[in-house]
Amino acid sequence: MISIIIPAFNEEVKIGGLISFLKKHGEGQVLEIIVVDGGSSDNTAEAASEKGAKVIESSVRGRANQMNFGAKKARGDWLYFLHADTTPPPTFATDIMEVIHAGFECGCFRLSFDDRHPALRIYSWFTRFDLDVFRFGDQSLFVRKALFSEVEGFDDKLLVMEDQEIVTRLKTRAQFVIIEKSVVTSARKYQRFGVFRLQFIFAIIVVLFYLKISQEVIAHFYKSFMVGSSY
Repeated sequence: MISIIIPAFNEEVKIGGLISFLKKHGEGQVLEIIVVDGGSSDNTAEAASEKGAKVIESSVRGRANQMNFGAKKARGDWLYFLHADTTPPPTFATDIMEVIHAGFECGCFRLSFDDRHPALRIYSWFTRFDLDVFRFGDQSLFVRKALFSEVEGFDDKLLVMEDQEIVTRLKTRAQFVIIEKSVVTSARKYQRFGVFRLQFIFAIIVVLFYLKISQEVIAHFYKSFMVGSSY
């Protein structure tokens, strides 16, 4: 059975619909939906709880911390980490179980956006390749809980790039699979800050990360360009 873990911060508008979708399409294969709230100032927790999710409050905000906390509370043998503004394909649970039965212990979906901008379509196209530089948290991540524990979860010292970093470590222990179907993630940040401008910022962050520049410097760079971003 699968435990879905969703880190959230001020996602009142989207969280209820996402949980309803997951419950409808994961019936019989999804054991629980855990929303880990990072101290939202809106009604994220209430909206999630009303739709049947298990809501837990994380004392430390940040995706890595919130996802690790959710994993500790999860009862399923399989963990599925999903961002609050991302929707998997309706067949997500069956898709995951199929690759599990094929012998894979971790993997993700391809990525698409809810915006048909040509540049976003090109960015999405690259997520079909099994190269760590093209792994993004928005693609979601499923992993056997025992394997997640073996690699000691997400690195909570990382302020950015925690999703990409854990994939590199998982690959040292198990074969990673990219399911051919795509999740659909919100393009709201691209729409707000500009598609090319934001992608350029992300590209710089990736380069800085692989050059082993300190997380504090990378986070400061990111925040200086993303003033007003909710997460």
